Amino acid sequence: MQKIIIRFIDTFYFLFKWLMPVKTYRYAVCGGSNLVFDILLYFLFYNFIVAKQNVDLGIVVLSPHIATLFIVFPITFITGFLLQKYITFLDSNLPGRVQFFRYFVVGIGGLLISYLSMKFLVDLLKFYPTPSRLITIIITVIYGYILQTNFSFKVAKA
Repeated sequence: MQKIIIRFIDTFYFLFKWLMPVKTYRYAVCGGSNLVFDILLYFLFYNFIVAKQNVDLGIVVLSPHIATLFIVFPITFITGFLLQKYITFLDSNLPGRVQFFRYFVVGIGGLLISYLSMKFLVDLLKFYPTPSRLITIIITVIYGYILQTNFSFKVAKA
């Protein structure tokens, strides 16, 4: 399955070859696909599962846009890790558990950035949640690319 996905993704690389190396292209395709999945899940959960209502957890009440953020995160975290590990960062020689832990640390940082950005944009500036999520994603994609490349899937020196 991995080879089929890589072959399919690489089919269109010729369009971007002049712009970026293949690893960056694969990162963009995998990350972009996971991003589309994230936005779709966010929209569906926010509008139909959470139904734009506060979520009362007993000890804390989460606003709908924040509850949705925390519901969608574990799903797209796992799909993102699998795509990056098995499609993009094939040259990383770090053990999988180390990659996963580092990816998790970066992911928690991204979640914190997302949380703070959403609180700022929606609660303080009164922007709509879905466009605010898109702005937040741009910020976290830049953060994620830098840290995933240089930390989570870094090639360990022998």
